[in-house]
Amino acid sequence: MDRNLALEFVRVTEAAAMAAAKWMGRGDKKAADQAAVDAMRERFNSIDFHGTIVIGEGEKDDAPELYIGEELGTKKGEKFDIAVDPLECTDSVANGVPNAISVIATGSHGSLFHAPDMYMNKISCGPKAKGAIDLDASVKTNLTKVAKKLDKEVSELVVMVLDRPRHEELIKEIRACGARVRLISDGDVAGAIAPSLKESGIDLLMGIGASAEAVLASTAIKCLGGDFMAKFWPKDEAQQERLKQMGFKNLNKVYTADDLAKGDDLTFTATGVIDGPLLKGVRVTANHIITHSVVMRVNTGTIRFLETHHKI
Repeated sequence: MDRNLALEFVRVTEAAAMAAAKWMGRGDKKAADQAAVDAMRERFNSIDFHGTIVIGEGEKDDAPELYIGEELGTKKGEKFDIAVDPLECTDSVANGVPNAISVIATGSHGSLFHAPDMYMNKISCGPKAKGAIDLDASVKTNLTKVAKKLDKEVSELVVMVLDRPRHEELIKEIRACGARVRLISDGDVAGAIAPSLKESGIDLLMGIGASAEAVLASTAIKCLGGDFMAKFWPKDEAQQERLKQMGFKNLNKVYTADDLAKGDDLTFTATGVIDGPLLKGVRVTANHIITHSVVMRVNTGTIRFLETHHKI
């Protein structure tokens, strides 16, 4: 992928982040999400490329979201797969609490995992603990192996978990092992990436979140050298049947980062909306809107943090 095109994609997340930030603390998550969607779609369609959303917020019938199968760009140039979350953490923006980003991943045609918008069970760790995690193993086994890799006691580990009723038992198991839990209200893209960031203070992410976020996180984690695993967690028989219709016969299959984001011709791009573990949020001054973004290219291992001043 041309690096100039990779930098074009940061303008997409910047536009979405700035649009969503206008709704920060206003209590209307739908309006914030819609603003991000509209800005992202408009900016994508100004770029000379041919992109197709392979995983995102929903199916075509759920429009005006950026839907699975939607084609973006001017249709001139190379074909790309796109994974999107125009506004991860809509509740955070509505309530004015930390941790919200606009995020996309792109890859050559056929590289990104194509699946419905559905839950997946996930686990991730950083580079030092790579090889220690196993989604089919017990919580205790994972914590013990990761602690050994990191040269820590289990009691020193910090595990990030989405604060959801479905995670009550998981949280109890983590605490029973002596590890500490860091609960987040939303945002398991940044949560899954956090263990791969040296200064995050997070050792693991565990729990159930959306499939699009699994693909997005996998792209960044590949660049950062961490480890990630996920498998489908259909919530009812209808979702099980939907997966089977799409060709997913083995619902117990564990997918790695390399399964979800294939090859090296991949980019991960995100812009902060509200401060979180990965990025600072949007700032507004008298004359400028300031955004903070990250652009990662897997084939070169390049990670760029960008602070951009947009003249008002």
